[in-house]
Amino acid sequence: QVQLVESGGGLVQAGGSLRLSCAASGILFSTDSRGWYRQAPGKERELVAAITNGGSTNYADSVKGRFTISRDNAKNTVYLQMNSLKPEDTAIYYCNIPNRPRAWGQGTHVTVSS
Repeated sequence: QVQLVESGGGLVQAGGSLRLSCAASGILFSTDSRGWYRQAPGKERELVAAITNGGSTNYADSVKGRFTISRDNAKNTVYLQMNSLKPEDTAIYYCNIPNRPRAWGQGTHVTVSS
């Protein structure tokens, strides 16, 4: 059983920053990519950032240049540094494994005020 616990969200003003963390417990493949997803009100969940075991990253166009994903395999933890936040970044943020999706965690709420 794999559990994913997201944290670090909050309420910030436009232009502010947040650092999200995703702690995982259970058995994970070290070679698996990790990803951050978000679901805004009334919209589908989307992948916004991903990182491979080798450290290669990929970002959605909407966050490119503002968000940075990183991982610490020894701690089974993935991070998402979010800078220059915009109101359209408001969403619930989740982590998961794109190639081997686990049950979704509760997510962490990010609200960006204008």
